[in-house]
Amino acid sequence: MMKFLPILLLFHYTISAQAQVRNPLQNTKTTEQAKVSTMSTNDHEALNALPKDVSKFKAIGFVSYSDFGAIGDGVTDAIDAIAATHEFANQHSLPVKAGENATYYISGKERPVVIQTDTDFGTAAFVIDDRNVENYRSEVFLVDASQPSIELPGISSLRKNQKKIDVSLPQSCLITVTNSETKHYVRSGANQTNGAPQTDIFIVDANGNVNQDTPIIWDFDHITEISALPIDEKTLNITGGRFTTIANNAESKYTYYARGITIKRSNVCLDGLEHYVRDEGDQGAPYRAFIGVNDSYNVTIQNTTLTGRKTYETIGAAGSPVSMGSYDFYALRAVNVSLVNCEQTNDINDPTYWGIMASSYSKNITYDHCTLSRFDAHKGVANASILNSTLGHMGINAIGCGVLTVENTTIHARKLINLRSDYGSTWEGELIIRNCVFAPKKGSAQGTELIGGQNSGQHDFGYTCYMPERIRIETLHIDDSKDPKKAPGPALFTDFNPEMTDESYRQEFPYILTKEVTISNVTTASGKALRISNNPFMFKDVVIHN
Repeated sequence: MMKFLPILLLFHYTISAQAQVRNPLQNTKTTEQAKVSTMSTNDHEALNALPKDVSKFKAIGFVSYSDFGAIGDGVTDAIDAIAATHEFANQHSLPVKAGENATYYISGKERPVVIQTDTDFGTAAFVIDDRNVENYRSEVFLVDASQPSIELPGISSLRKNQKKIDVSLPQSCLITVTNSETKHYVRSGANQTNGAPQTDIFIVDANGNVNQDTPIIWDFDHITEISALPIDEKTLNITGGRFTTIANNAESKYTYYARGITIKRSNVCLDGLEHYVRDEGDQGAPYRAFIGVNDSYNVTIQNTTLTGRKTYETIGAAGSPVSMGSYDFYALRAVNVSLVNCEQTNDINDPTYWGIMASSYSKNITYDHCTLSRFDAHKGVANASILNSTLGHMGINAIGCGVLTVENTTIHARKLINLRSDYGSTWEGELIIRNCVFAPKKGSAQGTELIGGQNSGQHDFGYTCYMPERIRIETLHIDDSKDPKKAPGPALFTDFNPEMTDESYRQEFPYILTKEVTISNVTTASGKALRISNNPFMFKDVVIHN
């Protein structure tokens, strides 16, 4: 008996008594009349639920949820058993496999499941009940790094594009730096804010050399916090699984739910997951994401199905009604994140559902062969690529820097590219559009417009705002067939500032306009030529190369 004592100490809280929880799901096709089973255990029963021989499981090569008491009947709360399984797997470096065709019911109990080894959810279904949640901020699954972050107190400042920082580290690390004394992203409009602390992320090697694919993008005159998170070099693989969220019915306000899978580890591949949402009612709180990638490097989400969330309204910071963003995927302080061959369950052009994705403080985000309603960069992205994809009613919304590439892609939004006006419509860098189709679902009396945004030059966003310095458009078809016949031909730029109509206009915070545009092989359904803008004065100095 003594040889099992370490396991008992590790999992002393693993299998606990389960209170009755109403669960309408017997399986993936649920019945509302399902009765709830209970699982009562004492210490002896808990011992019996634990593996008796670690060597046996190492010989098998994996551990399963049933080994720790998960029934998988879609009725009994399985969260404790699932958490215990992964704790054991993490301790002994064992992969985890879910039961074939099992259905695991997960209640609103706060018990994050920490994943640090390969996990095969396989053909199993997971029903996540968000109607009665203990802590809406807590994720259900946390894919966690193997090492803690390291504080770097000796660095007091950084410069934009600095090549090296003065540190010696045990290995390559993801650096996160913050200056709370400088505010960026001072948002304007109905969701106005006082800004967020200046933040950047980048990769360095053990000697402090900055990876030039992740350059430092800001000058930091002062640093209030800086840390280094060691990068797990071996890829962790998570495969399969069919997840269904029973949506919360909480008050419609900005209490963002995080009830899903959060990845806080570098070098992760999530493959073949499906996520569905059911029972969205007349009210509900928004979701941060079902799949979140935070403080991570090199993460791929592939062959995955997501679901757009229903749009609810609340009162914004300016005192007027606003629609609340609610997402199924979110990247926060993440570098090299790719969504490959991903789609969503609902219509990408249905405005009833909010856009599928958002990001902040991230670098090098890629869509490739995706059919999704939206790409969005809230608080900036450095370099982004949308390749071989189809985007729906919310299209491409971005601010940031570097190169924004859109290639072999069809876009159905109101604008081909929307530079977010609430953050200054800023893109400090280059925009490349190649072999694309722009086909808005609705026409416009003022004509179809390719690049949208707005900046009056009167608001301080916390940084200088730029339009893309250079724009290249190579082979683009504009389907403007839904515009009224009397509408002018399509325009390259929307009217970014209707008040700027002559030289007398003064900007307190100047908006730096595009210098040059290169256009080749642009065709329109109407046969009308591409114009510069409905505000030609504003763009009179832009050099156009045909």
